[in-house]
Amino acid sequence: MAALRAYAGPDTDDPRLRDLVGDLSLRSERFRTLRARHEVSPRRGRVSHLTHPLVGELKLHSNKLSVDGTDGLTLVVCHAEPGSRDAELLDILGSLTATGAERETPHERPQARPRERREE
Repeated sequence: MAALRAYAGPDTDDPRLRDLVGDLSLRSERFRTLRARHEVSPRRGRVSHLTHPLVGELKLHSNKLSVDGTDGLTLVVCHAEPGSRDAELLDILGSLTATGAERETPHERPQARPRERREE
């Protein structure tokens, strides 16, 4: 239900959507219960393992958000688990970008120490 609400967005006057919701509401008590919760959430993301040339391995979560008023444009937001080593590495990358350190050539940069990869 949350995915349907997120997909429909502000377009609640769409006659096809109203017909679908009406039909499902008549046929399914479970649908009526879920609809009454009024939940809206982004599509669930996944976890990606990336290797950045400055900080090494990163494990980032991502969520996809539909952009209203576009022809199917989707915004992908990547983030690290709060308080994790990956969040610290993203902070380091942010500070490097803010100071212009990303413009250094690879041989001028300190090498990132490889991190032992653990499977979870």
